[in-house]
Amino acid sequence: MEGFWAVFFPVLRIWFTCVVVLIMLPAMFGISLGITETYMKLLIKSLEWATHRIQRASRAEEILKHSASNGLIQRDNSSLEQEIEELRRNRPKSAERGDFTLSDVLYFTKTGIESIVEDDVTQRFTSEELVSWNLLTRTNNNFQYISLRLTVLWGVGVVVRYGILLPLRITLTAIGLSWLVIGTTMVGFLPNFRVKGWLSELVHVMCYRICARGLSATIHYHNKQNRPKRGGICVANHTSPIDVVILANDSCYAMVGQVHGGLMGVVQRAMERSCPHIWFERAEMRDRHLVTQRLRDHVNNKTKLPILIFPEGTCINNTSVMMFKKGSFEIGGTIYPVAIKYDPQFGDAFWNSSKYSMVSYLLRMMTSWAIVCNVWYLPPMTQQVRDQAENDKVAVISSTTSELPHFCATMLMRLITPSLTHFLCAQEGEDAVQFANRVKSTIAQQGGLVDLAWDGGLKRAKVKDSLKEQQQKKYSHMVVGDDSSD
Repeated sequence: MEGFWAVFFPVLRIWFTCVVVLIMLPAMFGISLGITETYMKLLIKSLEWATHRIQRASRAEEILKHSASNGLIQRDNSSLEQEIEELRRNRPKSAERGDFTLSDVLYFTKTGIESIVEDDVTQRFTSEELVSWNLLTRTNNNFQYISLRLTVLWGVGVVVRYGILLPLRITLTAIGLSWLVIGTTMVGFLPNFRVKGWLSELVHVMCYRICARGLSATIHYHNKQNRPKRGGICVANHTSPIDVVILANDSCYAMVGQVHGGLMGVVQRAMERSCPHIWFERAEMRDRHLVTQRLRDHVNNKTKLPILIFPEGTCINNTSVMMFKKGSFEIGGTIYPVAIKYDPQFGDAFWNSSKYSMVSYLLRMMTSWAIVCNVWYLPPMTQQVRDQAENDKVAVISSTTSELPHFCATMLMRLITPSLTHFLCAQEGEDAVQFANRVKSTIAQQGGLVDLAWDGGLKRAKVKDSLKEQQQKKYSHMVVGDDSSD
């Protein structure tokens, strides 16, 4: 037994020395020694070779490629009215009059069957389908023997991931979290001078960089000139809890979230001592006005860090962006959109919280090949409103044209400059919901994600009755016609 400990402690000392010198210290200062880059090059070559072997062994991969990208159900972007009118094309008179047509039943039947087979919502709460197997057992549950070389490569990968990468990543994560708690606690005892804020940001960024190295994260940041500034609100699509690590690896943010207990509670309290993060009790989270006021007070202080918020409220599977809650867009101030897109070839970053606990999820991340993602900083956006000068111009034009005959008023409007015509016809700007949808569409377009109007809360709740009533009202309007009354 003494001989075991005589060997164990020197090996452990060498292990920690290599981790600290070769990985942790370079990560803290944003320096790369090329270890991760070399590992990624070897990994890409291995996966390309494996993909080639799989495709050569079976052309069924081509079928999988198309089904993964297009889905089982082929849908178009037609609305309810357009599709029903297409079914009524043999009865144009009834379509104009708005009478009920028996063929309307076919639309609802088809839509219902499509939703049972594959709907646009629930499939966003499961892992994304891969084009080709990436040598992870969990991404190929129906794995069949393909070739001896591929089986040997898979076996070597298991040894590397669980025998080398997993202990290394656990070590780095433990060091990163420990340094976060210790560093922020020490900074918290300093007086509130400018140096305290600088040290707090330095500690946060260093710790997140260590944790990112613990996941073998390769992050590509684009358009860094658009990085969120103080007094602003950073909103991003949400795929995983590690989204925070990905973003905070490049800049420091004020976090918003619910107060937790246990280890997470210890980390939250330590972080709050050195930086003005915003943590809410469960009862406070239900008070929407209280939450909005605290966030607004933070944004109004231009010396505080930008707030990081994920308006979807839940994790979506890296293929789409779902409805943004309007609360983040009622605060006011400047919104800094950020699009995050992970590469599923190296590891599935999506957290299915209804299926895996946080510990199970982190274990899956630490036994993946790597975390590779792109982050796009988009230009800042503000809510579109019409100022008082524009309103005065509209009032003058409206009062002038209202006193003229209809023909003269029309001719006058044609002579008015296009900008003033726009002011007259425009609404009083956009509300919080419209602003949130505009930001969401911008993020989806940049990240190559599907823009969905559904609420991510459907991950755990049933469809709201109001959504059903909207569809019922649309169809009722078609049947009853324009003469219907509320």
